[in-house]
Amino acid sequence: MADQIHAARDSDGRTTPLHKVFGGGKPADLFLWRNKMVSAGVLGGVTAIWVLFDVLEYHLLTLVSHGLILVLAVSFLWSNATTFINKSPPRIPKVDIPEDPVLKLASALRIEINQASAFLRDIALGKDLKMFLCVIAGLWVLSLVGSCCDFLTLLYIGVVLLFTVPVLYEKYEHQVASFAEKGTAEFKKHYDVFDATVLSKIPRGPLKDNKRA
Repeated sequence: MADQIHAARDSDGRTTPLHKVFGGGKPADLFLWRNKMVSAGVLGGVTAIWVLFDVLEYHLLTLVSHGLILVLAVSFLWSNATTFINKSPPRIPKVDIPEDPVLKLASALRIEINQASAFLRDIALGKDLKMFLCVIAGLWVLSLVGSCCDFLTLLYIGVVLLFTVPVLYEKYEHQVASFAEKGTAEFKKHYDVFDATVLSKIPRGPLKDNKRA
C-alpha cells in the first residue's frame, strides 16, 4: 500500500489522491469513510465476527446451523400461522447467483495468481538480489506474526489497518510524507553500506563462469 501511495504521483510531482489510488467508487468510499455509517457498520460487523469466532471460540458450522434453524423455524411458524390470522404468507426471495460476476471474480483471481507466481519465479531465479532479501525478510516477519496470533486475528488486524491507515494518511498526508522520505533516505543509506560491504562480495553466476573460462 505504501509503495502505491508513493509511486502514484502526477507530472507535477503531487501525490495522487488516495481515493483514486483505491480505484475510486464504493470500495474507496468505504475505506476512506466517505459514508461514516456504512464504514462503521462494516468495521463493526467484522469486529463482531472476530469476537464471535476468535474470542468466544464459536464455530462457523455451529453458527450457520443455529442461524438456519432459527430462520426456518420462524418462517415455518409464520407460514402456518397465516391460515389462522388471515394474512399473506412471508415472501421469501429466490436467490440465484448470476454467472457473470462469478466468472469475472475467477478471471481476476487467476490473473493475480499468475502474476504472483511469475514474481516469485523471478526472485527464485536470482534476477533481483535486493528484492529477494526484502521478500525473505517480509516472510520472516510474517512467520513471527503468525506464531503470535492465528489466521483469523491476523486477517482482522489487516482489515482494521485497511480501515484506519488510509484515512489517517489522508488526514495527515504532509507529516507522513515527510517522515517517509526521511525513513527511505535512511534505509537507502544503510542498504548502500550493506551492499558495499557484503552483497558486492558475493560471487554471481556470470562471474563464476568467467573464472572457469
